[in-house]
This record gives sequence, structure tokens and C-alpha cells, in this order.
Amino acid sequence: MPIYEYACQDCGHAFETLVRSGSAPECPQCHSQQLAKQLSVFATTNEAARTVPLPSNPCGSCHSPGGPGACPFA
Repeated sequence: MPIYEYACQDCGHAFETLVRSGSAPECPQCHSQQLAKQLSVFATTNEAARTVPLPSNPCGSCHSPGGPGACPFA
């Protein structure tokens, strides 16, 4: 039983609904079945994207604009 996103072609209402096999979804506002299936975007989180990778070289060799010893990771 997947959840799909739709936009009603009659009233323009956008919604998501659980679609059971053999059933036809309808707009919760106007009850029309003239619907356009929308592209769903999945929400994800990635803990690794929030962390800043540390340079593998010793501090001062990363060419920091502040010069040697001004490394922001020190």
C-alpha cells in the first residue's frame, strides 16, 4: 500500500494519499478522480554530510589562506 502524491486537475488541490490495490484515489476537497500523479521527493538525512572532513596532511600543508599555522582545523 504505497503513498502517492497527487494534484487535482479540477480544483488544483495537492495532497498525498495511501492507495490500496483495486481502489481509485479521489481529491479530499472536491472528490474528483481527475488527478495527476506528482513526483515524490524522499527526505533523507546523512550524518556524514554534516561533518567536516579533516585533512590527511599535517596542519600547515593544506594551503590555508591565513598561511602556515592558520589552519581552521587546528
